[in-house]
Amino acid sequence: MHIAGFVDDAHAALAEFLKYLVVRYAIYHDPHSVAPIPHLLELTLQATVQSQLSMAPTPSEVFKPSRPARQSVRRAALSYLAGFVLLFALDSLFFRTSLYTPWLEPDSTTGEFENTFRREIHSQAENGDNLVVTLGDSRFAYLPRLANELTPQSGYVFRNAGAAGTDPRSWYYMLRDLDPTASRYRAVVFGVNDYDDEDDYEDHSADSRTLHYAIVRLRLADTIDFARSFPTWSQRWEAFRGCLFKGFVLAQDIQAFLSKPQKRIAEVRVNNSGWADWTYNYNEDPRSLAGLQIDWTAWRASFSPGADPVQRVTVNNVLLRPVAPQTGRYAKFRRLWYGRMLDRYRGSRTKIIFIRLARGPVVRPASLVQKKSSSIREFASRPNVVLANEHAFDSLERPELFKDALHLNREGCARFSGLLVEEVGRILKQ
Repeated sequence: MHIAGFVDDAHAALAEFLKYLVVRYAIYHDPHSVAPIPHLLELTLQATVQSQLSMAPTPSEVFKPSRPARQSVRRAALSYLAGFVLLFALDSLFFRTSLYTPWLEPDSTTGEFENTFRREIHSQAENGDNLVVTLGDSRFAYLPRLANELTPQSGYVFRNAGAAGTDPRSWYYMLRDLDPTASRYRAVVFGVNDYDDEDDYEDHSADSRTLHYAIVRLRLADTIDFARSFPTWSQRWEAFRGCLFKGFVLAQDIQAFLSKPQKRIAEVRVNNSGWADWTYNYNEDPRSLAGLQIDWTAWRASFSPGADPVQRVTVNNVLLRPVAPQTGRYAKFRRLWYGRMLDRYRGSRTKIIFIRLARGPVVRPASLVQKKSSSIREFASRPNVVLANEHAFDSLERPELFKDALHLNREGCARFSGLLVEEVGRILKQ
């Protein structure tokens, strides 16, 4: 292989990358004057491939077992490999270090996930040995501020490491980095909609949002395993490529940053100065579904005159949703990702607690679906896993305590916070 040729190719690709940054920052300040980010990620391979096409053997040469032909093939293969390595090195420099990730868009899925991670890492340094961490999506709507007003009575500090839209697959990667020794917390509390497994029409294993939520937390060693957790080959390829080259996943974020870098930097600094306090002191919406009634025989909901469109849509889409075939798909997803988190805490002093969240402003009749399994109840056979009283939060299942069909309102969150502290405290004192 001609070393000079490889060096020229590498320099050309790197020069193109640097040229992009210089043009973007110093001259045009116009996002439409520069090639899209995914093209940048492919510059190294593209430059190498193009330069090697001229060196590739002709069809007639392929069938000649000559030494020059073999050298040409070897030279092309080594150039492709070198281009791949250089591309990976550039991607790793920017996205596997703290060079870019502190400047993620705060309101993006990745930014919110990372803000939550940094906030909870910081809280570990501020609190002692009595931390209880909760993980769930937006339905796990308690307020740590109110829960911690009861710390003198309970003895525990509650922290929330969940995020809206996330699922157990995302929580696995969050918890792995929050608690690498599996011993930092007195308890890890998961909020679930039901201890039984009810399939719906959504395939949770196909939710590719996890790639965006957890992209910074994903390690190179996760590449194969994470990609295999998706059901289709197209999703597996997207996850595989994203784990190897994180720039593909962060492309839109990078483009937005480069289009207005000063604005992004200012937003991140404002966010960093107050996000932890804003989220801790958050006060939920006071709207309610008071007056909601559902006629299950007619399959129709009636609302109070003041019900807004969001409330009407969520009631019709969630409470009046059709029953899906029960295939066991959701149970498989739960066993995989909750099982992995529980395996990490096997033999740990940390208790794993599952709580059944308030099911809704009106509870769907149990006769609607015949559930075939209960993966959460199965977990209770493990030594350090405990299921909270299944009916501990039934008192919250009232229309006046919900702001829509999914989420508690301000009064509901306040009541839930006290009940949660009481139930977790009872379990930890056993």
